[in-house]
Amino acid sequence: MAALSALHGFIAGIGAAVLGLCQSIGAVTLFAIKGVLAILVPPWYFRELLRQIMKIGFYSLPVVGLTAVATGGVLALQIFIGGSRFNAESVVASIVAIGMVRELGPVLGGLVVAGRVSAAIAAEIGTMRVTEQIDALTTLSTNPFKYLVAPRLVAGVLTMPILVAVADIIGIMGGYLVGVNRLGFNGATYLRNTMDFLTFGDVASGLMKAAVFGFIITLMGCFHGYNSGRGAQGVGRATTNAVVSAMVLILAFDYLLTELFFST
Repeated sequence: MAALSALHGFIAGIGAAVLGLCQSIGAVTLFAIKGVLAILVPPWYFRELLRQIMKIGFYSLPVVGLTAVATGGVLALQIFIGGSRFNAESVVASIVAIGMVRELGPVLGGLVVAGRVSAAIAAEIGTMRVTEQIDALTTLSTNPFKYLVAPRLVAGVLTMPILVAVADIIGIMGGYLVGVNRLGFNGATYLRNTMDFLTFGDVASGLMKAAVFGFIITLMGCFHGYNSGRGAQGVGRATTNAVVSAMVLILAFDYLLTELFFST
């Protein structure tokens, strides 16, 4: 009897977890639909959009650039070490370029920006929720989705491809510096191999991933901030959930988009 009761509790726990997951997916989907509709229908707050472009894009450049140059240098070094076992050192330039523009640039850039931007958005909107500023916007006949959510979603979609493009260039240059100064490659040959093996599809796929990741990052920050619990603990929980959910979704959508772009 005790074993049956334990089994019933275990199954009930699984069911509750599945129902909770479905409820969360539905809530995020409805929130995303409302956010997209707020983008498409006027009025539009262009000043707020420009402010968010600066906060999300421009202020994220240093950390994205530092991550990219370190990643490119380490990638070149590791590929050279691995390739030397098979006398394939010449592939360093091409693999660094393809790896940066297809995967490492968008994914690492997205994860870094998620840690910075999702947390900031969730904390800002969550604080507004706690201090009833969102209710005040409604009282003043201002749609919170148009003023708070829409500009951030648009800014994320616009700025992430630019950030990733910069990260790709810096990452490839990081690999170039390590390859030429540390591994003894000829600079002209390294650059020629880089350009010969890169295609427009490689670059375009990475930039499209970046746009999707930008939407995910800002959506998670807005969603968890907008639905933040009361008090400092609620804002802290919303901030943590925003970062974690954004990172998990970036990794999940990276696989889905890779299957979509490169499946044979």
